[in-house]
Amino acid sequence: MSGHDSKYFTTTKKGEIHELKEELNSQYKDKKKDAVKKVIAAMTVGKDVSMLFTDVVNCMQTENLELKKLVYLYLINYAKSQPDLAILAVNTFVKDSQDPNPLIRALAVRTMGCIRVDKITEYLCDPLQRCLKDEDPYVRKTAAICVAKLYDINAELVEDRGFLETLKDLISDSNPMVVANAIAALAEIQESSSNLIFEITNHTLFKLLTALNECTELWGQVFILDALSKYKAKDARDAENIVERVTPRLQHANCAVVLSAVKVILQQMELITSTDVVRNLCKKMAPPLVTLISAEPEIQYVVLRNINLIVQRRPSILAHEIKVFFCKYNDPIYVKMEKLEIMIKLASDRNIDQVLLEFKEYATEVDVDFVRKAVRAIGRCAIKLERAAERCISVLLELIKLKVNYVVQEAIIVIKDIFRRYPNMYESIIATLCENLDTLDEPEAKASMIWIIGEYAERIDNADELLESFLESFPEETAQVQLQLLTAAVKLFLKKPTEGPQQMIQVVLNNATQETDNPDLRDRAYIYWRLLSTDPEAAKDVVLAEKPTINDDSNMLDPSLLDELLANIATLASVYHKPPDAFVSRVRPSTTRNEEDEEYENGQDAGPGDSSAPIPETTTTAAPTASTPSSTASARPSSQPGPLPPVAPVADLLGDLIGLDNALVPVSQPATPAPSGPPLPVLLPASAGQGLQISGMLVRRDGQIFYSLQFDNNTQTPLENFMIQFNKNTFGLAAAGPLQVPMLQPGGVANTLLPMVLFQNVAPGPPSALLQVAVKNNQQPVWYFNDKIQLQALFVEDGRMERTTFLETWKGLPDSHEVSKELPNAVINNVDQTIEKLASTNLFFIARRLLKDTNQEVLYLSGKVPPSIPFLVELTAVIGFPNVKCAVKTPSLEMAPLFFEAIEAILK
Repeated sequence: MSGHDSKYFTTTKKGEIHELKEELNSQYKDKKKDAVKKVIAAMTVGKDVSMLFTDVVNCMQTENLELKKLVYLYLINYAKSQPDLAILAVNTFVKDSQDPNPLIRALAVRTMGCIRVDKITEYLCDPLQRCLKDEDPYVRKTAAICVAKLYDINAELVEDRGFLETLKDLISDSNPMVVANAIAALAEIQESSSNLIFEITNHTLFKLLTALNECTELWGQVFILDALSKYKAKDARDAENIVERVTPRLQHANCAVVLSAVKVILQQMELITSTDVVRNLCKKMAPPLVTLISAEPEIQYVVLRNINLIVQRRPSILAHEIKVFFCKYNDPIYVKMEKLEIMIKLASDRNIDQVLLEFKEYATEVDVDFVRKAVRAIGRCAIKLERAAERCISVLLELIKLKVNYVVQEAIIVIKDIFRRYPNMYESIIATLCENLDTLDEPEAKASMIWIIGEYAERIDNADELLESFLESFPEETAQVQLQLLTAAVKLFLKKPTEGPQQMIQVVLNNATQETDNPDLRDRAYIYWRLLSTDPEAAKDVVLAEKPTINDDSNMLDPSLLDELLANIATLASVYHKPPDAFVSRVRPSTTRNEEDEEYENGQDAGPGDSSAPIPETTTTAAPTASTPSSTASARPSSQPGPLPPVAPVADLLGDLIGLDNALVPVSQPATPAPSGPPLPVLLPASAGQGLQISGMLVRRDGQIFYSLQFDNNTQTPLENFMIQFNKNTFGLAAAGPLQVPMLQPGGVANTLLPMVLFQNVAPGPPSALLQVAVKNNQQPVWYFNDKIQLQALFVEDGRMERTTFLETWKGLPDSHEVSKELPNAVINNVDQTIEKLASTNLFFIARRLLKDTNQEVLYLSGKVPPSIPFLVELTAVIGFPNVKCAVKTPSLEMAPLFFEAIEAILK
């Protein structure tokens, strides 16, 4: 190397962070603003710029509103990781809260409320007290919402400083939007508190109704209407007065306001005694609901889910509007399904002919699921309307004559229900059904046909021959079909005790008691055998007893659940048809502070069993912005071996991509290309992704979870700048860094391994294998698709137990924590190979034994999933035969269905 080569080792550049630091301290305002924008951009794409905290905070001293907003955005993101430095901004916050510009005053108090740091919270009280009484209504309405945020952080402080009383005083404010925000804040606080915080009185009611008429912002009207829906009127006159004031909102252009108004009217109608008033209200509610059905499909679906509830309580509202629910050819399938449900509920003797014509037409569509639903709808109408049953059966017979396999099978299933609803009335059609035995290949259809043959065996001349055709494949049939065959054979023998049925019943009983592992089938066969051999008359009383007729199930919801859902119209509860508690978890704020809380605030992490660890509250209000920090990660520590070094969190990659909380995740090393192996499952086909095909699945490599992805570019343009995001899920799976995919040329394929972390964005509610993913690039819109969490990818390496530990753990867990299931697709061909295969997925062998009487192998295994949940497994199988019986014992019983899926997938 010559002496001149030293120039390659010297440079005047000191790095991007140093350059940003110099620009942030520039004396030129434009250069300073550009620097802050660069910092925000870097923060957004996942770079750690927390070391610039002091320099960015210094930029707060400016009159430029845009620059101040950018700095506040930075502060919201990094204040929690830099609580000591965040104190530097307090003086500016306090000063800005007294600025002559009301926008700056409001911005200051809003930002202080978003920074969830106790040291800053102490300084928030005085500015908030001033802003609640500010002369500008914009500042007052912003401060009202800030009280709710402060209550979530420190409820005791809010009560001690009298903020709740001030908030209640704002209900009498002259500005309707201030009133609306005060109501919204009080309602939010009430849901988080066990004490009575907010109650509508006669005086308050008058203020709300007045503000409702004056409020121009639609969300303000929604807040007020939601509050009114919780008010219990004193009497019918009071209820009529409220309804009269709310009815004009039915003409509003926004669907949220209309549905909220409908909710209030429905609640108050329960107290109105005048039938004329109720009839008029029903007539007034019909047109706005019909109008909403003509909106775009997504809104249609939400409205239809709400209407589904409304017609269960008040079918008269839309009784004359059934035509608006007729499906259009271009309706999405989810809209068609909802319309079908509502048509069944609105079907009556007056309109059944129209409805049947529609259902018959739907049964010839190309979408198989929709066709099946339409055929079942005809059967449900027959069960619901006795006088129309014959017409429904005529339509079903016409459909059977079309000889379309799945139509015939669905028709037989619903005809079985019709026979149960109307016994001894329509047996003349049995001959037509028997002509289609050869087309039956689905278990439910087979079981239905076998039930019909057994129930009417005395009227079918060749009933024994028909049942024998099913008996040929008895061992291969599902449990549902086997049970029906057993019962039908017994019925045939009791009704026709001739030589043929006698031989048949002997064969069936032998098969059911000796050739099956299903305990239900075996036990029922033994009961029948003993009944027939000891007391045939008693057998007749048991088997041929009259069955209770089935009823219309159109209104399936329990009345108390329906009341709760109607009280939550225009919320997610009315879309899910589940009470809010089923999918929203709330943690009430603590009113006392203990030493453990203080330790946590001083930076000591709480363990998974520590009750003092703060858990974020999930609400159904507006989704937080991309800059809102998430504390979910601190609630449940990951048990992943070899954790990544802690770095500052990065903001949401794709903004409001999925519309829920988006976790902040630490950045890890770039992803490495995926190794070759079996093809990955297609998650987004090219037909749905405008030429982009995405395949992938979760895998485990060297103790780390990865998302193995493959991108196929079948478009005519290069694709680059891929980003990925995961919705909240049971295990809080999130990306550990940005997605590393090179520019994808037309026709190109790229593979990558995306490192994943656990418990970053945990979804409340029961465990689910659903993983919702969103991907976008520079050329295409955001693509959403669903994947399934492969639980075997989460099995950790330290799940092996000693035999004594296994035995003690098994005995220590109560029997209620054990659940069993047959895995029909699982098979064990070789025990040693199976043990090795299971061990490769971190499912460890403990012991084995042979059941000589049944020639079954029993394997005992142990495993563990995060966060340190052990599960003990017992596998029972006949070597070389499918249908492995699996028993799982675990402290977390709700996880059992996911264990079964994982074990079945491994043993396929």
